[in-house]
Amino acid sequence: MEFNKLTPIQQNILAASILGDGEITKLYKGSRRKNNSYREHYGAKQKEYREWKQAFLPELLYLTPQSCTLRSSSQLLFTELYPYFYDNGGNKQIPQTLLRFCDLPHFLAALYMDDGTLCITKRINHKKSIIYLTPSIMLALQNFPRKQLELLCQHIQETFNFTFHFLAVKDGKNVALKFTSVKDTFAFLDYISPVTASCPSMYYKTNWAWRFQKEKSLLEKLYPGYDIIASCSERYRNYSNEEIEMLLKLKEQGYTVSDMASALGRTYWSVTYKLRELRAADMV
Repeated sequence: MEFNKLTPIQQNILAASILGDGEITKLYKGSRRKNNSYREHYGAKQKEYREWKQAFLPELLYLTPQSCTLRSSSQLLFTELYPYFYDNGGNKQIPQTLLRFCDLPHFLAALYMDDGTLCITKRINHKKSIIYLTPSIMLALQNFPRKQLELLCQHIQETFNFTFHFLAVKDGKNVALKFTSVKDTFAFLDYISPVTASCPSMYYKTNWAWRFQKEKSLLEKLYPGYDIIASCSERYRNYSNEEIEMLLKLKEQGYTVSDMASALGRTYWSVTYKLRELRAADMV
């Protein structure tokens, strides 16, 4: 099978893309094509994200900027994959027998960047002049009915230990997936962060420290003098002098951002953001 010739990262990115924004084109009677192909439309603002995705599959996918499409040529790979991702009626389905290949953070990262949303709930306490921001993650895989999404949720739970819950919506098949706790939201963003860090154009979805600063700047203009606080903010509190000293030592010793985050009890993005501040101050 051609799918087995791809690297594990390529398998994860491609599978998530077909489940998400991408599609395998159909073969119609009378067509000169012998094989199916891949196609993924995008808006102009998401071009950089598609370039990021294409870089993982440079020999397979290419962009046509005029039509804002990420696509492939007709290939045996997609002819073989079609019956896994589509039922006899041409409707998308979860490829149960291929899910065992979808075991890297790249799978969740691409799936989330395709169809996920970082929702933010605002709670304003005017008496105390405090605004609380609570993030949550929603996956709107609108092509799949609940029974199909149950298969995906089970795989994500068993493979990645993340539990999504069902949410009734008005679009698509009237069901979406969502985390019900802030802890799960931060854990999910931390888990995919080594993958998503290289795609700045999607930080509004993937980088909570970056998104929080954006939201904070907007709210400070609307509510001068108010404190803006993030839920679960103990992981985003100001760094003490001891923490900064430890961070600099770990950086000097060659620790990765993920290892530094674990040592400090911080998120990946919190450490990334702090290192950027320290570089700007010529401390790194």
